[in-house]
Amino acid sequence: MRRREVLGVLAASAGAALLPTSPLGAESVSIANTLPKEKVTGIGGLFFRAQDPKSLAQWYQDHLGVFVTPQKSDEPVWNQQAGPTSFTPFPEKTKYISDPTKQWMINFRVSDLDKMVAQLESAGITVKLDPTAYPYGRFAHTHDPEGNAIELWQPGTSTKPA
Repeated sequence: MRRREVLGVLAASAGAALLPTSPLGAESVSIANTLPKEKVTGIGGLFFRAQDPKSLAQWYQDHLGVFVTPQKSDEPVWNQQAGPTSFTPFPEKTKYISDPTKQWMINFRVSDLDKMVAQLESAGITVKLDPTAYPYGRFAHTHDPEGNAIELWQPGTSTKPA
């Protein structure tokens, strides 16, 4: 970071309303730029196309415990546990999302990766367990019946919320 950028960040965080020049070369930084900004509090939903939405929803419920959006007041809703969430756009040609025709991969946090993998495998679902334990956790990969990539993540002890 250039010296002026560092000073700009420090000044803004200290509540300064004006700087002689901004890192972008403007004459001053407006007061609005120094005020705290609203941010989202989490993921409120995931919406995607499916060839057979009803059976795919049932698969997610049966194998991962994820309930779809309730249609009636007495139906269960899926409540997530609070925890770290990774939000990462990948390059268009990434190989990390296994099928290049798919535009997304969902990552689900789990509390016990080994138990989840065993549960899925006992249901006949192929799961590839990454043997490496990273500082931020352990991973396994699978696909839903329509070929959408699913990453299962057991966060490590070094994973802290922002």
